[in-house]
Amino acid sequence: MPLTDLACRNTKAGKTLRKLSDGGGLQLWLQPNGSKLWRLAYRFDGKQKLLAIGPYPLISLVEARQARDQAKRALLAGEDPSAQKLAAKAEAEVAITFRTLAEEYVEKLKRERKAERTIAKVEWLLGLAYDDLGSRPAASIKAGDIFPVLQRIELSGRRETAKRLRSTIGAVFRYGIATARAEADPTAALKGALAAPIVTPRAAVTEPKKLGALIRAIDSFDGQVTTRAALKLMVLLFPRPGELRASEWAEFDFAKSEWNIPASRAKMRRPHRVPLPPQAVVVLQDLHCLTGRGKLAFPSVRSVLRPISENTLNAALRRLGYARDEATAHGFRATASTLLNESGLWHPDAIERQLAHVEGNAVRRAYARGEHWDERVRMMGWWANYLDKVRSEI
Repeated sequence: MPLTDLACRNTKAGKTLRKLSDGGGLQLWLQPNGSKLWRLAYRFDGKQKLLAIGPYPLISLVEARQARDQAKRALLAGEDPSAQKLAAKAEAEVAITFRTLAEEYVEKLKRERKAERTIAKVEWLLGLAYDDLGSRPAASIKAGDIFPVLQRIELSGRRETAKRLRSTIGAVFRYGIATARAEADPTAALKGALAAPIVTPRAAVTEPKKLGALIRAIDSFDGQVTTRAALKLMVLLFPRPGELRASEWAEFDFAKSEWNIPASRAKMRRPHRVPLPPQAVVVLQDLHCLTGRGKLAFPSVRSVLRPISENTLNAALRRLGYARDEATAHGFRATASTLLNESGLWHPDAIERQLAHVEGNAVRRAYARGEHWDERVRMMGWWANYLDKVRSEI
């Protein structure tokens, strides 16, 4: 008796395999673990064979019958349905190139609303591999195919780039596994095969007297007003440079003395609040008189629709006479972290939270969810006053 969708849906599995027949060899197998699978029993070349059609209800009763009829037509033509399925799978695997998979992965990042800079970095990294791997079937790529690509970059002196590319290629293959277009991540076998990157800390001024000299130099900067304001705020608030450069006026609440960085712009993809000490509010209010009619707090001189460039702040420090190994925009974060910790006045967790760092220990992170807001408000006020003090000590 033919099956009905109601019977397929309601019949429960038992302790052993159960088979419900629909006729013509089509069966619904009820596994002891509760899964329901369509199978077609048929004979070819005098041998009993079995064709896997797929799981129910992902494959409906109607679709299973269509697959059965298609297999019957193949048998009438003298062809083995199972061999046809294997050939179709092999053909599909050939069609899915590494580049196809990589571009799908990038689209996934865009749907997840990753930062534009993050997506651009991933696209740039993948571009380094396309000449060697892009047109190859993803399923055919092995660790030995990827290693020469990474090694060439490593031997050119770009060890960190090679490391990041290995990680990015691995992410593409893991996406391929999740979407049933790859069997394994070949980059797993390359762990430890590349020379470790040489970590060079970003230059930062951490001596109070030298910090005072740097602040005075920033005060005297004769370039763009927006650049000078940005440097002042980097010292006062020590955010990530990219988060400050692309800040929008809507994020600043002068009444509450807060800067609210949305998750979409924060590096760690979490919203971040920054207390604004009075000195920072003065800098921002003065800047608002100049750029407040637009959306961006720090628009480029070429277009009010784009923020100042990534190199603007570091170039300004070079103009002030500070070499690359003496001071960088990102280094102001290390300056604040060092001197705030050395003061002994503030809880390390409050300092880390102000830096928008994420706790590395997953267990501790689950419990340390507080913002330490009140302490951070006091800390940022102390920090601004401390900067005024070292500025005046010549």
